[in-house]
Formats: sequence, C-alpha cells, structure tokens
Amino acid sequence: MIHCTVAHLSDTTSFGSDWDAPPWHDHPTQRLLHHMGPRPQHFPETEFKIAHDPEAISLIFRVKDRYVRAVATRHGDPVYQDSCVEFFFTPGPDPSMGYFNLEMNCGGSMLFHFQPKPRENQIDLSVIEGKNILISHTLPTIVNPELSAPLTWSVAYRIPFAVLARYCPVTLPAPNVIWRGNFHKCADLSSHPHWLTWAPINSPKPNFHLPQFFGQLNFVF
Repeated sequence: MIHCTVAHLSDTTSFGSDWDAPPWHDHPTQRLLHHMGPRPQHFPETEFKIAHDPEAISLIFRVKDRYVRAVATRHGDPVYQDSCVEFFFTPGPDPSMGYFNLEMNCGGSMLFHFQPKPRENQIDLSVIEGKNILISHTLPTIVNPELSAPLTWSVAYRIPFAVLARYCPVTLPAPNVIWRGNFHKCADLSSHPHWLTWAPINSPKPNFHLPQFFGQLNFVF
C-alpha cells in the first residue's frame, strides 16, 4: 500500500500558500503520478505536502499547469469542473467508518462533504463550518476565460479536527496513528480534462469515490 508522511507543523502563525516559505519549506513532498481513464494529453505536475498540529491537519498543493479555469465561487459549487485539487480521507485507519472529500479549485472555492458510504447519504458541510477552515491561494477567485499558457498555482488550507469530529470519530495524531486517504487533481470541464491520483485506483472509469484504494497517512513528530 502506498503511504506518505504527515509531518509535524511547528509554526502555524506563518500559514500561507507559498510552497517554499515557512511553514512548508522543509516538509516532504509527494507527487500525483497516476491517472484514471486514458492517459491525458495534459498531465499537470501536481505535488502536495501534508502536516498536522495539535488542533488541525493542513495541506498545500502546487500545480504546474496549463488550461487553467475557475468559475465556481460559492461554497459547495461544482469546483471539480474547474482546475481543482482534492483530498479524500478517513480520520482513522478504517475507511468503512466513512470519509470526507474536500475539493478546492485554483481560486480557493471549496466543496466539502462527509460520505458515510461512497455517494450515499452524503452530508454537505455548512458554509459556517467552511469558514472555520483557513484557506490561502495564489490565483484570483475567478479565472475566466481559461488560461492556456503555462503557469504554477498553489492552494493551502487548515482543517480543524473539531470540524471533522461533528461527523465521525477522529483518531487524533499520535505516534503510530494511521489515517487513510487519497489526493487528486482534475479539471472536468476544462479544454484538457484529466483525473490524476496519488494512490492508484483500479477502475475502468474516473471515480475518486473508491475508499478501498486509499493509501496510508503516517503521522510523525
């Protein structure tokens, strides 16, 4: 099973979306090397770093991209149709307990659900809860028309454990604690759609809602 290290975030006061600046500069980098469906003509180089502190889990994505768009602006809009990165995760070792999918376009707009079972009885996290998530992004909220020239963009966010605990049990980070999850990049309605993943998914059609293929997230201190 593929696995990644969830580093310890010692400083949250400088939180932002600058990949090379604190608190991100010295954390390990992971890349999305797999795809769903036929190999896309446009395969953007997508990297992420993930870290934890006593109150939250935080991520930053960096994408070296083209054909970039962002038209979704409201909480819960279909951001996956834009240039989008996604974090699907179970806050513990067993995906059968349910999982979250947090999807964010390059302009920082977010869709956030809890899935008790894949695509069944999903729960939309409210706008109020969404405001408890700290977000930083390098591009404007709206990118329209699509930008075809090469560019690099980043988004970062910090999810409080208290938000997650309203929907399912949360195994808080500690030595030897494991969560399960996957990381994705997509752009369904761009001129060059693609569906990239960190952990490989064995499915004939693009479908990120397959928690049985989640990788392992290992916390370190």
